[in-house]
Amino acid sequence: MNEHSTSGPAAADLAARDVWIFDLDNTLYAAGSHVFPQVSRRIGEYVARRLGLKMEEARQVQKRYFHQHGTTLHGLMIHHDVDPIDYMNYVHDIDLGPIGADARLNDALGRLGGRKIVFTNASTAHAERVLNHLGIAEHFSAIFDIVAAGFLPKPHRDSYLRLLDRHDIDPGSAVMVEDMAKNLVPAAALGMTTLWVAGKEDWQSDGAGGDHIHHVTDDLPGWLQNICAEAGC
Repeated sequence: MNEHSTSGPAAADLAARDVWIFDLDNTLYAAGSHVFPQVSRRIGEYVARRLGLKMEEARQVQKRYFHQHGTTLHGLMIHHDVDPIDYMNYVHDIDLGPIGADARLNDALGRLGGRKIVFTNASTAHAERVLNHLGIAEHFSAIFDIVAAGFLPKPHRDSYLRLLDRHDIDPGSAVMVEDMAKNLVPAAALGMTTLWVAGKEDWQSDGAGGDHIHHVTDDLPGWLQNICAEAGC
């Protein structure tokens, strides 16, 4: 994959940023790891059970709400008054066995300066479980989850503003890392530098065209290691 240049002065500038904001699922671990498909399956099961639908019908609702509202949960809350805690407890009850500790990512996060925050449409409990399983929890100072966002998922602009306010972040000194290209639109508009962790799914590349994507990679650990090597961090 072609990447935007991250050598020389560009690398030094990135390494000096005060805050690194990372998405969780399909970003801090590979999208092809067979973890998120478990979540997707359980979302479909929840929709089928809650709405009394057959699985095929439930999957259609799941996808429609995801595209219309940012997350299936947000659509279920709007249209069906679903309890978000009950939903998240069910859909995040998954096996993390397919993913393991990533020595390259752990090394890169340890060398990279600045605060590191997880910004996720999932719950804090799920984020903590994933970070601990990956062996990288120690590098993160905070998790900003869907509850903290007032159940407004990315890419709703208000959730980004809440994040910036709660954690006293200057967007001009922040880098946001995401696997869903459209979620970087508000980040760039607010002044953040953006890194798209490109994936193979259509929903990951939705919104990939445009100048809101400043850097792109399909290997996050390698990209971060390159930044540190170039900048001497």
